[in-house]
Amino acid sequence: MSYKIYHLSHTDLDGYGCQMVTNHFFKNIEFLNSNYGKEINERINQIINSIANSEIQNNLILITDLNLTIEQAKELEGKVKTNQKDVKLLLLDHHKSGQDSANEYEWYYLDHARSATKITYDFFSSIMGGNDKLSKLTDVINAVDIWLDNDKEFELGKVCLGVISGAREINRIMFPEENSKYMFNILRNVQPYFNKENSHIVLDEAIHSIKKDFFKTKKDDTLSNLVSTCNVNMLTRNRDKMSIKYGDYKGILTYNIGNVSIIGNDFLKANPDYDFFMDITSRKTISLRADGKVDVSKMAARIGNGGGHPNASGGLLNSFKDSFVYDNVKKQVADILLSKGTHNG
Repeated sequence: MSYKIYHLSHTDLDGYGCQMVTNHFFKNIEFLNSNYGKEINERINQIINSIANSEIQNNLILITDLNLTIEQAKELEGKVKTNQKDVKLLLLDHHKSGQDSANEYEWYYLDHARSATKITYDFFSSIMGGNDKLSKLTDVINAVDIWLDNDKEFELGKVCLGVISGAREINRIMFPEENSKYMFNILRNVQPYFNKENSHIVLDEAIHSIKKDFFKTKKDDTLSNLVSTCNVNMLTRNRDKMSIKYGDYKGILTYNIGNVSIIGNDFLKANPDYDFFMDITSRKTISLRADGKVDVSKMAARIGNGGGHPNASGGLLNSFKDSFVYDNVKKQVADILLSKGTHNG
């Protein structure tokens, strides 16, 4: 019997390492990532809603490198039990703070002596067979994640830890699938360096090229320009579901995208039927860009007590409540713009 797997994992090296393991062993997987706190609840609700709206009857919710509180574990199990479809639960983790939940639920496996990646690899390889390259990657991640500073793989692990924590070029809230592909690409392409002499130094020097190679298309450019082009292409492909209205003006909404001046202006040039570009951050700040069709300084003043220049302005949406699901972010902002946009900017 085949299952659709929803794999929720942490947003660090160990979290993505767990997903590299399942990506090797299985095919029908939807990858989701979360930090701790409120985001875990939102991601669980997202998974439950996806299962409810899917025609697939057999599902596995796999959680790795995240510990659940007793309340979160109880709520999750309750939602699974009341679901009309076949939903299995499995959590593989190593954080001692999850001990109470592990004691309570049989689907909650905890071992604080190994990284979550190693737990995940050992679990599935014992059933499906091992893989030398994946085993090596697991050892590298394990050495740094549980801080085995005398381990021979420790320095390599530190480099890998740094590259994943710094790989923010693709926004995981707006583009989760593309973000997963990017992280997997990095973790695949660091592996050829593992057996080189002074491997950690050689890999450290190669990180910039590894990143650039992912974003290159027909011609070379700076990493910043390549990333901007990639983001504009992703926004253009997804523009219909990311479109917002302010009065008679049409715009696109992004969330914590960064490099707003570059990406915003590049998007408006590539999509001349759009009037403005808007980015909102988790701190409620907004950045607005335009290309002469709407005065975004007036728009910023009206919706966010802000201001600036006709083509580049900012403000603050005090009523915005941060979310980790893009659709929830967009609905809030769209409602605010609807209420404020009765007069054109």
